[in-house]
Amino acid sequence: MEEHLSKLIFDSISDGVFTVDKDCIITSFNTSAEKITGFDRRETVGKYCFDVFRTEICHKHCPLKDTLVEHKPIEDIRVTIITKEGCEVPIRVTTTVLRDEDGRPVGAIEFFRDITEIELLRDRIERERSLENIICTSRQMREILNLLPDIAESECNVLVQGPSGSGKELISQAIHNLSPRKYGPYIKINCAALPAPLLESELFGYVKGAFTDAKRDKPGMFCLAKGGTLLLDEIGEMDLALQVKLLRVLNNGEFQPLGSTQTMKTDARIITSTNADLRALIKVDRFREDLFFRINVVEIEIPPLEERPEDILPLVEHFIRKIRRKNHKPIKGVSPEAYGVLRRYPFPGNVRELENALEHAFVMCHEEFIQVEHLPHHILEYRGGDNAGGREPARSEKEMIREALQRYHGNRKLTAMDLGMHRSTLWRKIKMYQLDR
Repeated sequence: MEEHLSKLIFDSISDGVFTVDKDCIITSFNTSAEKITGFDRRETVGKYCFDVFRTEICHKHCPLKDTLVEHKPIEDIRVTIITKEGCEVPIRVTTTVLRDEDGRPVGAIEFFRDITEIELLRDRIERERSLENIICTSRQMREILNLLPDIAESECNVLVQGPSGSGKELISQAIHNLSPRKYGPYIKINCAALPAPLLESELFGYVKGAFTDAKRDKPGMFCLAKGGTLLLDEIGEMDLALQVKLLRVLNNGEFQPLGSTQTMKTDARIITSTNADLRALIKVDRFREDLFFRINVVEIEIPPLEERPEDILPLVEHFIRKIRRKNHKPIKGVSPEAYGVLRRYPFPGNVRELENALEHAFVMCHEEFIQVEHLPHHILEYRGGDNAGGREPARSEKEMIREALQRYHGNRKLTAMDLGMHRSTLWRKIKMYQLDR
């Protein structure tokens, strides 16, 4: 009766449970273990546990073996097992010593839990967080964000193009964070910031004595980025001779550190970014066409901020919160008039220039809301120039209000901010032009 009750309890536990003797041969296997692994207990009892579980640590740091040798429990180790059907399943493992009535070790017991759903939930949360860093509402940017998870899941090379300050690095970081490499290193280097010899040594590393100041071996970024992602920013500025060496890495994953005859391997994923027109550089022999096709498996084109003005409002709100946390100033936002000025300015420096403009305004502002006069002079001068009505062609006021209402789906608060007028003024004009019908 007692033995039958013990078996009922053993099989009612939601975690997978099995026991082994001192030689790691399975002696019992519960129902949950059968469900998780796909193996029937009749197939497992009498077999070595590593023949059933086939994890990546079976022959290196097996927690059961460590427990049997050291007579100590091991708690909450994450491993991946291979089921009978050949599927990979992530589990959490806890092991402890199994003792007889006299307290002598006779084997070990392992508890394990399928954490597939937990990891899927965590991945979804991390994916959402990765995309939250990219502030946008425009159709162009939303289309890019919708593609990022699929791009990240692949191992292909990615070329991110866009003007300076448009957010190329945020896109690159998001690709890494959403990818299976997210726990690996993310390393970036600006190819325009270093002269060619120094850039080469940073990328490929060097051995002691490779040049005068090489006092010791130094691993390069291709080595350091193993299992992760390497971002080569401003790839269009890379020296042609160095482009040849980069092409070799992309073709077969091989490179040689400076001063070494030994070939090394890397599996780093390469993302490149540029604000240059690489196709134009190819025509004037400043960029290799074969390299272009290697880095451009997937191309992401980030539009300038001027082409997506609907992103300005969410970006302004984001930067206000960010700068307020840093400066501890009780500034709540920008006035409708100030926002209207920002909305019409072309921002040649893109998102980076917008953030800098708001930092400037924070310094100048001592009110709850940033006013027009707190904005940088070059923005005010643009507003007061020949194109004072904005960068768009002259249109009737009625048409401008109608288009703004359509753009913001009838939201009058956002429309008023967009047009740089008070809501009461907007409501009056809507009535006057009969736009509320």
